[in-house]
Amino acid sequence: MASLLRSVKERAYVKKTEEEKRKQQETDLVPYLHKDCVSNILVRLPLDALQRSRFVCKPWYNIINNTKFIAAHLRRSESVLIFISAHRIETSYHFTMVPILSEKPNVVSVEARLNQSNSAFFLEQPLVNAASKFSIQFLEFKDGKSLIGEYNISCLGNIRATCNGLILLENKMKKGGLILMNPVTRKLMPLPLGTLSSKHNESYGFAFSSVTGDYRVVHLFRDELGYINCEILNIGKRSWREINGPSFGLLGWFGYDPLYAIGALHWIPQVDRSDYIVSLEVDKEKFHKIELPKSSRIYDRIVEVSGFLGFVTHNEANQIDVWILKGLFSDVWIKQHSITSGCILDMVPLFILRIKGDMVFKRDEDGSFYIYNFKLQEMTKVETVKGCVPLTTLYLPHVNSLISWCSTNETRDM
Repeated sequence: MASLLRSVKERAYVKKTEEEKRKQQETDLVPYLHKDCVSNILVRLPLDALQRSRFVCKPWYNIINNTKFIAAHLRRSESVLIFISAHRIETSYHFTMVPILSEKPNVVSVEARLNQSNSAFFLEQPLVNAASKFSIQFLEFKDGKSLIGEYNISCLGNIRATCNGLILLENKMKKGGLILMNPVTRKLMPLPLGTLSSKHNESYGFAFSSVTGDYRVVHLFRDELGYINCEILNIGKRSWREINGPSFGLLGWFGYDPLYAIGALHWIPQVDRSDYIVSLEVDKEKFHKIELPKSSRIYDRIVEVSGFLGFVTHNEANQIDVWILKGLFSDVWIKQHSITSGCILDMVPLFILRIKGDMVFKRDEDGSFYIYNFKLQEMTKVETVKGCVPLTTLYLPHVNSLISWCSTNETRDM
């Protein structure tokens, strides 16, 4: 019996020794990396690879979900154009040979996710006819070429506004409702109803308040008497409240989406010949009238330029001027650039790439994209190498990020 017990102890000792040797060999092959070093590597990964890296191990999951990491990733992320297009569907046939339209297995339906907690039916059947849905996609620009990226998300409504990687979607399941969503993480939340209004008589803005540390949705709408009213939704409090709108007659048209820059949301009030812009100071919630350096025409736009407010205007048939306003209460517009390149009369400025600093244009005549390199002073036509770009869709500047509206620390760290 004693010899048997000694034999068992010896085998256990040998097994423990072999296990320690194996672990030591693995450590020698894969040396320990400090968490900051791993974070610095992960933040440079493409977004799809970063999403998969969450599930490699628990330490990586904790790093990627850290608010400082999310803020660092946002600072390194290049801007894109987000849009919706006709949803691609799969066709199958029942035994009666009747075609059945359905979602692809890897496509997430926004409306189904909103309702799946109420009934198991939505997990097995399409919520609505798949043919009436849209796909949420994005267009990124690299080396003079454009590529269409997929979120694999379908929806019924349009995108109304964007901010820091979050988007506002129309909630078609509730008239006048909105859905707050991050298309990268696919996290979403329905927002409470505000004042109902028709599309051509309202405008939505979306911004982050650095004072309160929360996201705000701004809703402008015209009443029956022609006055512009304003209500604001604080995402954290989930409640609408009314504030004083702009003075009567300042805003005559809601066709242009508002732009956020220098702490305010800005609207161009007319489709043509606007001498000023209407601005809402987000933190103090007050409207201001800011004179433009020259009258805005049909193809002129306001854009964000490195955190400042930019005004891009067509001076002549072959010249575009870029004006900069560095402060909300500064009346001095500075002409920073003049672009001269062939016939550029119908080129509409869309946005400026936040990392590279190049300006992206869309030609009104054929819907083609152009990029202007300020350093080289060159205008080049963008080649579409992946996907088919819709010609009539609405494009909104966007950035793919891991930002959440539940935690504001990552946005404060920006």
